[in-house]
Amino acid sequence: MSITAEAPRGGVVEYLGGVSYVFLLRNREIERFEDKHRGIFELWEGFFERGKKPTSTEIRDLIALALVGGGKTDAQADKIISSCGPEDLMRMYQIGQAAVGIAFMPDVADEVKKKTDDQSREGLMSVA
Repeated sequence: MSITAEAPRGGVVEYLGGVSYVFLLRNREIERFEDKHRGIFELWEGFFERGKKPTSTEIRDLIALALVGGGKTDAQADKIISSCGPEDLMRMYQIGQAAVGIAFMPDVADEVKKKTDDQSREGLMSVA
């Protein structure tokens, strides 16, 4: 990750095409996705083998909307997505899965960081 990139609550910072971006799904982006494709919970189930897997079109649209939620304009997001080829689809799938997951459970990243920090402090105390 870029040292200066930090995701807002409910978002993630990931690399796509060698550039770091903020991906954030807010209600308005989720609703735009649902208007064009299917329900976000159905998509979520598909990510975890409990439903229909997302199509490449759904993944590309989800990533574009997450870029918009992260601060890009529609035109900027479309340009980023159009520059991605088939070799980027698996990475986009992973980013989409992370973006939906963190949108549903935004405090998970804070809990992981706190747990890691606590373990680091315990390790330092046992060394002393």
